Amino acid sequence: MKNRLLFGVAVLGVLAGLVAAYLFGRVPQTPPPVFAPASSPYETAIYANGIIESEQSGGSDIVIYPQVAGPVTQLLVHEGQKVTLGTPLVTLDDAVPRANYELAQANLSTARDQYNKRLASYGMDPKSISKDTLDTARDTAAQAQAALKAAAATLAQYALKAPANGVVLAINSTVGSYVSSQGAYNTYTEGFTPLLIMSSEQDHLAVRCYIDEILIARLPAPEHIRAQMQIRGTEIKVPLEFVRVQPYVSPKIELSDQRQEKVDLRVLPVIFRFEKKDLPMVYPGQLVDVFIGRK
Repeated sequence: MKNRLLFGVAVLGVLAGLVAAYLFGRVPQTPPPVFAPASSPYETAIYANGIIESEQSGGSDIVIYPQVAGPVTQLLVHEGQKVTLGTPLVTLDDAVPRANYELAQANLSTARDQYNKRLASYGMDPKSISKDTLDTARDTAAQAQAALKAAAATLAQYALKAPANGVVLAINSTVGSYVSSQGAYNTYTEGFTPLLIMSSEQDHLAVRCYIDEILIARLPAPEHIRAQMQIRGTEIKVPLEFVRVQPYVSPKIELSDQRQEKVDLRVLPVIFRFEKKDLPMVYPGQLVDVFIGRK
């Protein structure tokens, strides 16, 4: 009986070993890629990382910082909203500057009243007051007018307006948050960001590419440049129109946004543009693969 038990256990052990060898020895079938990797459409091309941004004559996007400090009292727009030049965007607490403006109005009213009384008196009898007193009253009224103008300009800084036609991309604060000329404090990055970020009208978008400095010599002349971008994670390929070269080679920290990052690689920015029509899921800030060839 004991021998039969040992024989049964041995047989089970062998079977278990064979099953384990089969299971662990199988080569898993490699699944097909979700999408084809980026490939060059040209015989010879320069590859570059690119970032989509709004189309501007200079710079990338429109960043808006308040000129004064204070709590946000109203957000008058929302992200993704189209705005026109002069559209109110954000208001800050203006209790103090509004009080100063009203005080300046009262001072101007008093100064004008004093000047008008002296002017009337001088008109009836030039000997009733001295010419110097009349001139002083006139100058006081002019100073009060200038003070009112300055108070109005200060008060206007507490209401931020759109500096151009465009689209609101990001609002980095909320009602009640304190902002300053440094922008809004971001609790995630522990740094300051612009209060608002806008783009120009998005009929066309730009692509800023960063060409490795060792490849700059291979970059075709502007009149011979052609390029194509591929949206990462898709099969979408878009031809690009050359716009300009930003003639300044700088360290490649723009894409990672790491200000303290130490890098030896330097890059040359090249800007292209494309029409956004039929590309609803493409946004500023998106990274793309770009291939630059020769016509």
